[in-house]
Amino acid sequence: MVNNYALDKVRILDFSRVLAGPFCTMLLGDFGADVLKVERPILGDETRHWGPPWAGDDESTRLSAYFISANRNKRSMTLNLKAQAGQHIAQQLAMKSDILVENFKIGQMATYGLDYETLASENPRLIYCSIMGYGSDSPVPAMILSYKGKMA
Repeated sequence: MVNNYALDKVRILDFSRVLAGPFCTMLLGDFGADVLKVERPILGDETRHWGPPWAGDDESTRLSAYFISANRNKRSMTLNLKAQAGQHIAQQLAMKSDILVENFKIGQMATYGLDYETLASENPRLIYCSIMGYGSDSPVPAMILSYKGKMA
């Protein structure tokens, strides 16, 4: 069977979580890209636990319908980016990738040695997409959900 998708042979390394990043890489996967989602150990993407609705009956293995819908067409793995071994594996994956997508707070990827400058020096063809909720110079991460005051 021959696939004739627009993004066949494009490799995406996905460090994103929650909505904007996963939705972006989901669409790339829909067009045929090979998307590898990297999640933190044990808990994974926060949205794995957002429900109901749930897929599956067993509480220990069920997944949120939200997570499944935003992460279709992806392979997934866990890496501890706080550990040097996890950082090394992530760097090696980035060398074999065409696009990297992340939505950490500004500067976080640099602490792991996964910032654009570091990776592009070894992989100059890498397209690096940082999804920011409040602009590229804001210290506020996109995932901050806060509310002050009285709910109407």
